[in-house]
Amino acid sequence: MEKIDILLLGAGGREHALLKKLSESPRAGKLYVAPGNGGMLQIAEQVPVNQDSPEDVANWALENGIGLVVIGPEAPLVVGVADAVRSKGIACFGPNADAARMEGSKEFAKQVMARANVPTAAYQSFTDREACEAYVRSLGGPCVIKADGLAAGKGVIVAQDTQEALRGVSLCFEGEFGDAGKTVVVEEMLEGPECSLLALTDGTTVVPLATSQDHKRAYDGDKGPNTGGMGVYSPVPMVSDEELAIMTDVMNRTVAQLAKDGIKYSGCLYGGFMLTKDGPKVLEFNARFGDPETQVVLPRMHADLVEVFLACDNGTLADVDIAWGNDWAVSVVLASNGYPGSYETGKHITGIDDAAALEGITVYHAGTKLDGEDVLTAGGRVLDVTAVAPTFAEARTRAYAACDLIEFEGKQFRTDIGARAL
Repeated sequence: MEKIDILLLGAGGREHALLKKLSESPRAGKLYVAPGNGGMLQIAEQVPVNQDSPEDVANWALENGIGLVVIGPEAPLVVGVADAVRSKGIACFGPNADAARMEGSKEFAKQVMARANVPTAAYQSFTDREACEAYVRSLGGPCVIKADGLAAGKGVIVAQDTQEALRGVSLCFEGEFGDAGKTVVVEEMLEGPECSLLALTDGTTVVPLATSQDHKRAYDGDKGPNTGGMGVYSPVPMVSDEELAIMTDVMNRTVAQLAKDGIKYSGCLYGGFMLTKDGPKVLEFNARFGDPETQVVLPRMHADLVEVFLACDNGTLADVDIAWGNDWAVSVVLASNGYPGSYETGKHITGIDDAAALEGITVYHAGTKLDGEDVLTAGGRVLDVTAVAPTFAEARTRAYAACDLIEFEGKQFRTDIGARAL
């Protein structure tokens, strides 16, 4: 079996999970990361490549004989890194720039959903602040304010009343989210539990992965500000077969609509759904694996990830085997004190090896760096402690036992990941 060298872009917990799964493939040759993190650098070589520069990534991959480039985060996708890599004849996992607009512009995604007849929240989009504020006042109640562009998971304000919504509008138009807030999308508030469904696609075949449920709020009881995700579990027991069928149909119709629009979507399409009383409705689409959803979906997936990613690129996904275990996975995020606001970095982390030695535990690094032999904090979300077990309750118990073994100054985490579903 021919081995291929792989370059993975990104530095978070999602990328560590992708790297670990890729490393288990018999086809994995030398592994390179840019920029990587403290955990990734223990299994791959860091290379001086600017992940957001299409030219830099494509040229380095060509010069170093890379057989597959895997793009983890959204920013490189939106600027066209996948296009540049494929133009050199190199296989790439991740959608091209046109397709990545499903995440890069909420307005674009809404327009695609409308053409595909996908159930989603009613919305209006604005580039004029006064018109936007007038519309918010006319709603007179709860709504959701979204910066149109990429805002690192923080450009969404779930407003319970008009005043909170107007504050969200002002954050967008006053530059809190940079250029992402120049266009503002105002949506109706959907009610119900959330569920994520990731799907792999080669532009024709769509393969849904296991369901998962993220916990976005910073504190127990779903209190506090929205974050990039504080914990997650998979599968989601409350999702009925009928709801799963509807969500799967939505993913298929979206990819088919893009193809009809002349856009081939190849990679991972992430559907964020609200399970409303009227059925599942799309909250948002993302153009890549979710973080932290990847950290519970991949450990439960039985497949050769290198073969899967190559199949997504070359249009043969229908020929690849992907199976799922009957086990459960729970992942708890250990974060820096103050996250998602300001926080300090450079704190020494202890106990990772002790935690990883527990049965069923994998510790994925997110915001870490190496200082010689020491691992230091280097971000808001520091580690993802993931447990796999035969039952949901056992997975939760294992995850929290492992969390208790890891220490760093200012460690904060939610103690109720999966509790409500359990």
